[in-house]
Amino acid sequence: MKRAIIWGALALIPLGWQAAATLGAGRPDTLPPPLTDADFRPVDPTEARLGQLLFYDPILSGNREVACATCHHPAFGTSDGLSLGLGDGGIGLGPARVVDPDNPPEERVPRNAQALWNLGALEYRSMFHDGRVEIDDAQYHGMRTPLGADMLDGFASMLAAQTMFPVVSPDEMAGHYQENEISTAVRMGMLTGEDGAWARLAARVAGVPDYARMFAEVYPEIAAGRAITFADVSNAIAAFMEFEFRSDSAPFDAVLRGEATMAPLAGQGMALFYGEAGCASCHAGPFLTDHDFHAMGAPQLGPGKGARFESHHRDEGRYRVTGDPADWYAFRTPALRNVALTAPYGHAGAHATLAGFLAAHGAQGLDGYDRTQAVLPAMPVEDWAAMDDPEQVAAIRAAAETVFVPDAEQITALVAFLETLTDPVARTGRLGVPDSVPSGLPVPNP
Repeated sequence: MKRAIIWGALALIPLGWQAAATLGAGRPDTLPPPLTDADFRPVDPTEARLGQLLFYDPILSGNREVACATCHHPAFGTSDGLSLGLGDGGIGLGPARVVDPDNPPEERVPRNAQALWNLGALEYRSMFHDGRVEIDDAQYHGMRTPLGADMLDGFASMLAAQTMFPVVSPDEMAGHYQENEISTAVRMGMLTGEDGAWARLAARVAGVPDYARMFAEVYPEIAAGRAITFADVSNAIAAFMEFEFRSDSAPFDAVLRGEATMAPLAGQGMALFYGEAGCASCHAGPFLTDHDFHAMGAPQLGPGKGARFESHHRDEGRYRVTGDPADWYAFRTPALRNVALTAPYGHAGAHATLAGFLAAHGAQGLDGYDRTQAVLPAMPVEDWAAMDDPEQVAAIRAAAETVFVPDAEQITALVAFLETLTDPVARTGRLGVPDSVPSGLPVPNP
């Protein structure tokens, strides 16, 4: 076990060497309990292997050019290395992704691609930056989604249900009006039903003999003759994500399990995180998130979040889901597992580095924001309309909560602690990137 608890620059020290370690203010009393198998749903490995192929297969996009992995690739910490992603109409991966001159997208994806670590854990109760898919026991399906009463049946989890939405987003995976049968169905409002976009995608998958065989092997009802549905596709992808992106073997976990202690600098950062800096008031528990929504005054760039007929560049965050003025510009507290791998940071990816994000955390980050931090492939769109509007900037600032502002020395210590959240097992992957997928389409890989 000791080989798993000594990582770069002695961020951790095995307990047998504890006398050599100091924690500044000492080990905080508020550390969360260690993660165990009881915190996660069990996963069928065969279902996860099927989901792996679907996750990397562009067959689920309208133009067969974008896979889930295009914007959530392990090479970029299960994000994409961009402030705002390019889905349909992009070429390449990560920061090297550029606009396809033969099929340029209409807009950037409006929010930073979130990392996928631990999304299948039992304590997770909402998905997306604004929580628009969330557990709600009062609903027929046990969850609330933008579909309301039209929500499809058959989803095994909230994580599975959230996969419905990127595939019908024109800017992410569906493509734009009349480019293909999926985007046309979306344009006509045909999402559900036999001719709806989701049914058409399921039929695509079912038409690939290897997929048809594997679905029958995984799901007995399909072997008995039931047609493959999009819920089946989603359930398999969710099983893969739960298996592949489970992260509970970082150096920090060794500390929680009593197998190691922090080296001095990371220990100082941990003492700050759970003490004076107050980070743990929001980044709480073993996943380092309270699963709540907070307005942090992050710079707004890109198209904003709105309906197609809206021309503003605002992103009102949780408010668009609840309609509660208390939720103006509030976004879901990100879990910090593997956070050192997932730059850029913020709901719009405004900050290029962890140190830069910490230095600008809170409304003070709006003042003098350095726009060169944004990682945005060249595209003829308006990226700075919100930041160029004094009224919008003032509204973001007014909604922001007050936060601790660390100095340069404290930032260095906090970053050292945050780096102990990097999990080498999750980073390497359990199943990894497949060499090929049953559709025969190209697998996204740098």
